[in-house]
Amino acid sequence: MKTKIKVISQFCILPLVITTLSLAGVAQAENTPAAKSSSVSAKDKTFMKKAAKGGMMEVAMGKLAEQKGQSEDVKSFGKRMVADHSKANDELKKIAAQKNVKLPTKEPTVSWSSDKGYMDAMVKDHEKDLAEFQGEASGGSDPDVKKFAEDTAKVVQEHLDLAKQTQSKLK
Repeated sequence: MKTKIKVISQFCILPLVITTLSLAGVAQAENTPAAKSSSVSAKDKTFMKKAAKGGMMEVAMGKLAEQKGQSEDVKSFGKRMVADHSKANDELKKIAAQKNVKLPTKEPTVSWSSDKGYMDAMVKDHEKDLAEFQGEASGGSDPDVKKFAEDTAKVVQEHLDLAKQTQSKLK
């Protein structure tokens, strides 16, 4: 009888110990950086990914403008895009790493048509970007992402003004 109780208790205690250890592992996993990513809403993640993709495009196009631009104003604008968007991209990467958000890394393929084509695209693109950054700054949920959007929106506004000014010189 004692052996029977001993065998039964071993079969009950062993699964109980395994379950307890498993739950402890789950509880520990909730405190890892991967679990902290849940604090970033889907909307904020989408904004971050779009901003990263757009920033990489601005850098790539800016490099082309520096190399192939005919106008010194266009070359100067391209150089500014490379500097400012590289800085913003680095800042966004830091935030994404802290929040455990994976950003796109694929370098965009870009081509050059003309100074006018580039500046027309830059005006249109910065108008769209400004609206997106202002929307995130006012409606985002993560405070770090909102601050990034707010600070970067100011730079995007400067870019838009400069793009319009440069565009007007090409007509």
